[in-house]
Amino acid sequence: MSKPTSAGIPGSGLAVAVLASAGIASSITQTMVTPLIPQLPGIFDTSASNTAWIITATLLAAAVAVPISGRLGDLFGKRRMLLILALPLILGSIVCAMAPTVEVMIVGRALQGLGSGIVPLGIAMLRDLVPKERLSSAIATASATLGVGGAIGMPISAAVIDFANWRALFYGSAVVTLLVVVAIWKLIPALPAGAAGQRFDWLGAIGLGIGLISLMLAVSKGSSWGWAAPLTLGLFGMAALTLLLWGIWETRTKDPLVDLRTAVIPRVLLTNIASIFVGFGMYASMLVMPQILQLPSQTGYGLGQSILAAGLWMAPGGLMMLVLSPVGGRLSDARGPKFTLVLGVSVIAVGYCLTLLGMGSAWSLMLTSLVINGGVALAYGAMPAIIMGAVPRSETAAANGFNTLMRSLGTTTGAAVIGLVLAQMTTDFGGASLPSESGFRAALILGAGISVVAAILAACIPSAAKKRAIEVDASQELSLNK
Repeated sequence: MSKPTSAGIPGSGLAVAVLASAGIASSITQTMVTPLIPQLPGIFDTSASNTAWIITATLLAAAVAVPISGRLGDLFGKRRMLLILALPLILGSIVCAMAPTVEVMIVGRALQGLGSGIVPLGIAMLRDLVPKERLSSAIATASATLGVGGAIGMPISAAVIDFANWRALFYGSAVVTLLVVVAIWKLIPALPAGAAGQRFDWLGAIGLGIGLISLMLAVSKGSSWGWAAPLTLGLFGMAALTLLLWGIWETRTKDPLVDLRTAVIPRVLLTNIASIFVGFGMYASMLVMPQILQLPSQTGYGLGQSILAAGLWMAPGGLMMLVLSPVGGRLSDARGPKFTLVLGVSVIAVGYCLTLLGMGSAWSLMLTSLVINGGVALAYGAMPAIIMGAVPRSETAAANGFNTLMRSLGTTTGAAVIGLVLAQMTTDFGGASLPSESGFRAALILGAGISVVAAILAACIPSAAKKRAIEVDASQELSLNK
C-alpha cells in the first residue's frame, strides 16, 4: 500500500470530486426537511413542539458524531470511517421514508445526523491525497459542499413535495448516498491511519457527548422552554461541569480524544473561536432571506414567493460557493489562509449591509445572497487550511472535526438568537403574529456585527512561518506528543 507523499496520489482530482460529492450528499440531508416543517404536525397528527424534535435530533446526533468520527478516522483510517458514516445516512433515510409516527421519524433523523462527520473527514483526507500545490483549492472546494448542499437541498425538496409524495425525498437521499458509497469504495484509496496504534478514548467520548448534548439542547430549545427555566439552566450547568471535567481528563490521558495541547495553540484556538462567529454570521442570512421571500406581499415587506420559488431564488448563492471556492484556494496559496479568512468574513459583513438596502425585491435578495455566500466560500475554505497547517498529520481528522463542531455551535447559537429576535419583534397580520420588518432589519444588523467580530478575531490569528505550509515536520510532531 503506497503512502501519501507531497506529490499526492494519481487521480487525486477524481478523489476530490468524489469527496465533494459525499459532502453534498451529507449536507443535503440536513436541509431537505426544511420545506416539510409546516406540514409535519399534520402528517403525524401531533403538535409542532413534538415535530420540532425532528430537527433537534439531527443537531444533537451531529454534535456528538463529528468530533468522535474524526478521531476514529485518525485511528482506523479515514476511508473506512467515511464508509461507516454513510450507513446511518442510508438507514436513516429509509427509516424516515417509512416512518409511521413522529417518534420513528425522530429516530431516522438522528441516524442521519450521525453521518454528518462525512464532510470534515473528507476535508481531512485531502491532506493525504492531494499534492501541496493543489491542497488549498481542494480544501476550499470540499468545504463549499456545506453551502452547496444547503442551497440545492431546499428547492429540490420543495419541488418533490409539490409534485410527489414527501417520502420520495428520503428514498432519493438513500439512493444518492448509496451511489456515493460505491464511488468511495471504488475510487478512494485506503491509506494508513495517521494515529494507528493509539487507543480510543472512550471515557473522553462519553464525557464530550454528554457535555455537547446538554449545551446544544439548551441553546436550541431555550427559546421555547424559556432561557430562565430550570430545565434550560440545568442543562447549561451540566454542560459547563461536564466539559470542565472532560477538559481535565483530556489533559491527563495518554491518547486523548481531542489533544487540548494542540487545541490551545494560538493559531488553532483563535481559528476555532472565530469559527463560532463565522457560523453565526453565515446562518443569519439563511433564516432571514427565505422568510422575507415567502411572507405575503400585503405585509408591505414580504415578497409573496412560494417555497419552491424562494428556494430557487436562494440556490444561486449556494452555487456561488462552489464557483468561488477554487479562487479562495488560490488566494490562500498566494497570501495565506488567514488573509482569505479575514477577507471572507469582511465580505459577509458587507453583504448584510447591502441586504439592508435591498430587501424590496427578490432580485436584490438573490444578488446580496451571492455576496454573502461568496464570503462564506472564502471563509469556509480558509479555516480547515489554517487548522491542518497547524496540527500533526495524526490529528488531522480530529482537529478538523472539532473545527466543524465549532462552526455548528455558531449556527445553532445563531438560529436561537435570530429566532429570539424575530419572535420578539412582530407585527399583527390578519390575526397572525409575523416577524416585523424592523425585526428582520435587526437580525441583519446583528449578522453584520457578528461578522465584523469574526473578522477582528481572524485578524488576530498568528501568521504561519513562510516555510510552513500544510505539513508539520516530524520533530515538531514529536514535541507535540510528548
